[in-house]
Amino acid sequence: MEFLDIRLFDDDFYKMLFRFGLNLLVTTIIIRYLYYKKTKKRDYVFTYYMISIIVFFLCFTLKKYELDIGMALGLFAIFGIIRYRTDPIDIKEMTFLFIVIGVSVINSLANKNMSYIEIISTNIAIIAAIALLESSKVLGNQFSKKIIYEKIENIKPENYHLLKEDLEDRIGLKINRICVNDVDFLKDTAKITIYYDRNSSTKQEAVGNRSR
Repeated sequence: MEFLDIRLFDDDFYKMLFRFGLNLLVTTIIIRYLYYKKTKKRDYVFTYYMISIIVFFLCFTLKKYELDIGMALGLFAIFGIIRYRTDPIDIKEMTFLFIVIGVSVINSLANKNMSYIEIISTNIAIIAAIALLESSKVLGNQFSKKIIYEKIENIKPENYHLLKEDLEDRIGLKINRICVNDVDFLKDTAKITIYYDRNSSTKQEAVGNRSR
């Protein structure tokens, strides 16, 4: 049956539901349990979910038409608009955004030349790669923060211990090393990066010293 030259029902509806369910499951594992669990940042969770859903249905819909190269160029244009004139975000957030988009495209555009075992295996491989690289056993347990520091006299090499003590006292983290990235002598500020372990803190160290 048709209404206004459009069919009311198509067998691809079941295919769409299954693939959407699979895509939602995979993106939930990536966003909720691999990204959010590590970063605790809620800002991008909504964005990742909505971009994944929109990209999935966009690709699944466009797949009904044989656009080939034209469709690919159109998708690149859409992804460019997403990034156009937005606030700069960290490379890790951009990487997860690319992963979410890539997974959605894979799950929506897979055709008869690709079996469901291959689709599921691809999703599992992506999840496993993220989980492995996010684990501290592979890349270590060290994190970094960028800070604008105003006590510019402390960035001198001979005052390194003063800089470290001041930052640890303010931030409450046990710092492993400090890197001075840029110095603004007009504003008397410096852009520095501190490196620290995930669970390290000066408070924990102080408690440990007292117990000894």
